[in-house]
Amino acid sequence: MNPEEIYRKWCEDPFFDEETKKELEEIRENNEEITDRFYKELEFGTAGLRGIMGAGTNRMNKYTVTKATQGLANFIKKEGGEEKGVVIAYDSRNNSREFSDFAALTLNANGIKTYVFDSLRPTPELSFAVRRLKAIAGIVITASHNPPKYNGYKVYWEDGAQITSPKDKLIIEEVRNVKSYTEVKIIPKDDAINNGLYNTIGKEIDDAYLMELKKLVLNLDTIKEVASHIKIVYTPLHGTGNILVRRILKDLGFEQVFVVPEQELPDGNFSTVSYPNPEDPKAFDLALKLAKQKNADLVLATDPDADRLGVYAKDSKAGEYMPFTGNMSGLLIAEYELSQRKEKNNLPPNGVLIKSIVSSNMAKPITEHYNIQLVEVLTGFKYIGEKIKEFEQSKLHEYIFGYEESYGCLIGTHARDKDAIVAVMALCEAAAYYKTKGLTLWDKMIQMYDEYGYYREDIVSVVLEGANGAEKIKSIIQKLRNEPLNQLGDYKVIKIRDYQNGTITDLRNGKIEEINLPNSNVLYYELEEDCWCCVRPSGTEPKIKFYLGVKGNSLEDAKNKKNKLENAIKNLI
Repeated sequence: MNPEEIYRKWCEDPFFDEETKKELEEIRENNEEITDRFYKELEFGTAGLRGIMGAGTNRMNKYTVTKATQGLANFIKKEGGEEKGVVIAYDSRNNSREFSDFAALTLNANGIKTYVFDSLRPTPELSFAVRRLKAIAGIVITASHNPPKYNGYKVYWEDGAQITSPKDKLIIEEVRNVKSYTEVKIIPKDDAINNGLYNTIGKEIDDAYLMELKKLVLNLDTIKEVASHIKIVYTPLHGTGNILVRRILKDLGFEQVFVVPEQELPDGNFSTVSYPNPEDPKAFDLALKLAKQKNADLVLATDPDADRLGVYAKDSKAGEYMPFTGNMSGLLIAEYELSQRKEKNNLPPNGVLIKSIVSSNMAKPITEHYNIQLVEVLTGFKYIGEKIKEFEQSKLHEYIFGYEESYGCLIGTHARDKDAIVAVMALCEAAAYYKTKGLTLWDKMIQMYDEYGYYREDIVSVVLEGANGAEKIKSIIQKLRNEPLNQLGDYKVIKIRDYQNGTITDLRNGKIEEINLPNSNVLYYELEEDCWCCVRPSGTEPKIKFYLGVKGNSLEDAKNKKNKLENAIKNLI
């Protein structure tokens, strides 16, 4: 059926409720909107579902959520995991709680136990809870840092990581095999509770989670030494981080923690920010205003599901608050953790740091300095989680730290996903430690540039929404694959990594090597002078992203090189 026919079916079929039909009636004359809502099924990919909320097959709503959950239930039953159960968490977005219950009651109707958090919780705590409760899977209802009109549905497996191959493909296949919404099973909530299928969890998981985080502290005495002097401003951006961030900092002894009052409470409309993303400088407007009033040392923001952390710290020379990219904050935490573990003689000889292929190359000289191995994985923290599991089983390496440029990192192995709560804890600990050395976190970052090299990175993102946008993204990637670049701005292309074809082509001699990573629709250009560019469609938003990195002779030189490479990429588009 074409989009118009499917639209009419949703408007007329008694299966769909009156609220849905009323919403669809309002777009009856808008052919473009009808097409966008019904030209395809909202795709269940390797990250689950993510889309704009509303009525339609290409939207997040109770029908698409329960249909996906029915497919997941079918897979869990094939795996014999009914009794192990599924943990479900949700964030502060509109409809998140409702979607979590729809998912739970669909699982319950299929005889599968669920453990549903009693209120909103961070995504990393969901990852922790899956392993803590020995569940077969986990679901978190969130669209992370996307704009307010979005919501999403991420699936985790029993190791606490997001689903990876081959489980992801098998689950996707089961979801696609649910051909009709009428195949979805669901039961009343009272029945599910009375039958012991719907179970509520809360404080006991919080306590266990925070206990694991506290075990990761390296310098508690140092924190106590300066806890009354260091000032921290924090905003949860209306999301899930508020309670746990405040609790962990209080438990560790930090006395001067100031939460942005306008952004403290959950709000699915994110009314004080247009884009609840700690990567966006505008998200820090209120936090920086409060920081200046309090003369804060550190300014922190977590995204709505509290797996990403944004950071500002004061430059002691200029007296200004300076922004950290995700690469900078990740590498600063890495440097702190590695240096302190080395100082305390507990840096393992087989230690490993993991980063995504689009994250800063500064990780290389850092790992060389501390004599640990650097491992690269595809974009998506689930691949870091997958490596943690692999190393635990093989015993060949000991995981120390993992990070992505997208403001996510993980210390420890309590979770298998990026964790902004533990990142807040580590950065505040680092701020306390460096304060005893007369340094702010920004001062320390400058020291790192002086020691390891002046690396700068950035992203050029192009938003292309709707059916036409999806086709445009596809054509851009295909053209780049069919017509390989040999020059990008001032730099010759040395090698091209095609992660879809699994090859590395050296343009200097034509030699072709294999890539030992899963196939992915990504092109990576190794350029002269330790520069690079990587192109990939976003897995969560209607965007094509051009990641880039340079290395300069100074911060100013690196900035100029970065700007020139950005312009070359924009001209390419």
